Amino acid sequence: MSVQVINAADAIARLAEFDAVIDARTEAEFAEDRLPGAVNWPSLNNEERIEVGTIYKQVSPFEARKRGAMLVSANISRHIGREIMDKPKSWKPLAYCWRGGQRSGALALVLGQIGFRVHVVEGGYKAFRTAVLAALPALAGSLTYRVVCGPTGSGKTRLLHALEAAGAQVLDLEGLASHRSSVLGVVPGQPQPSQKNFDTRVWERLRSFDPSRPVFVESESRKVGNLAVPGALIDAMRASECIRVELPIEERVKLLLEDYDFFVKDPEFFCRRLDALVQLRGKAQVQAWQASVRAGDLEVVVRELLEKHYDPGYQASIERNFSRHAAAEVWSPRSHSHEAMTEVAQAVIPAKAGIQGFQKPL
Repeated sequence: MSVQVINAADAIARLAEFDAVIDARTEAEFAEDRLPGAVNWPSLNNEERIEVGTIYKQVSPFEARKRGAMLVSANISRHIGREIMDKPKSWKPLAYCWRGGQRSGALALVLGQIGFRVHVVEGGYKAFRTAVLAALPALAGSLTYRVVCGPTGSGKTRLLHALEAAGAQVLDLEGLASHRSSVLGVVPGQPQPSQKNFDTRVWERLRSFDPSRPVFVESESRKVGNLAVPGALIDAMRASECIRVELPIEERVKLLLEDYDFFVKDPEFFCRRLDALVQLRGKAQVQAWQASVRAGDLEVVVRELLEKHYDPGYQASIERNFSRHAAAEVWSPRSHSHEAMTEVAQAVIPAKAGIQGFQKPL
C-alpha cells in the first residue's frame, strides 16, 4: 500500500505533479468550491450523506458507520470500474474530502492497496480554503496593475479580451464572477459561482501571473453581482495606474445592444431586470422605459439608461475610488468594434516582449 498524507500548502505547491485531483465529497460540496482541476468521486452522494447523518443522530453512531461503510464501498467500487481500469501503475492521484479524512481516506486505502501512489490532503478542503484566504492578500499585493476605466458601454471588457489575445496578462473579474457587474448585469443561463469558488478562481488566476509584468484589470467596484472582490485586491487596484477608454455615446449604445443581445431577443426579460431600478429611478421612469422596450425602442432606452442612470454616478465614483484616475492616459477607439479594440490593445502593449509600461497615445 502506498498512501501519503500531505498538508494543504504542499498539496497546492505540487498540484501539477498529480495525474488527478479527486474530491471525495458530495456533489453539493464539490459544486460550492473545490481544488483547481478537481474531479468529483463522491464517497457518499448528497442523499446518502443525509441518510447516514440521520441514522447517526436518531439511532446510533455504530449503525451509521455500518450503513456508511456499505454505501462508501459500493460507490468506490463504481468509481474504480468507471475511472481507473485503464490507468497504469504510475498513475498518481491526490485525494481530499471535507476535513477529517474519512471519505478520502477510504478511497485512498483502496487505491493504495491496488498499488497506486496516493496522496491525501491533511485537513481536506477546509485546510485548502484556509490557505487560499491566507495567501490572497500577499498575492494581490505582489502584482502591478493597469486599471482599465471608462463609463458603461465604452468597451472595457472588449479591450481586456483584446489585450489578452495580444499576449497581455488580464484579470477578468466579471468573467470569473459570471456577471456583467451592473444592476442589469445578470447573464441568462450563467449563475454566479459561490463566494468560496469565486475566491478560488481569483486566487488561481493571480498565482498564474508573472509579477514582473503588469496585469490589466477593469475598474470594478467591491462587488461583482452578489460576489465580493477580495479586499486586498480592490485596495491594490484602486492605488494603481489607470488608462481610460472613451467612445461617443452612439457607439456605446451600439456596443451594449450587441453585448446584451439577450435583452434584444427577450424584451420581457429586459423589462423584469429594469424593475431593479425602481428604488433608484422611480416607478414612473422605469415603467416608461419598459413601455419603450415593449414598443421596440431599445436604443432610446439604452441611451437614457446611460445618460440618466449610469453616467451621472460614474465620474464621482471613479474619482473617489481610483486615486490615479485623473492622470489616466485616454484611448479613443475608432469604433466599438472588436477590430478597433484590437488596434488599441496592440498600441497599449509594447511591441517587443520584455518591455513594460505603455506606449504613448498616437
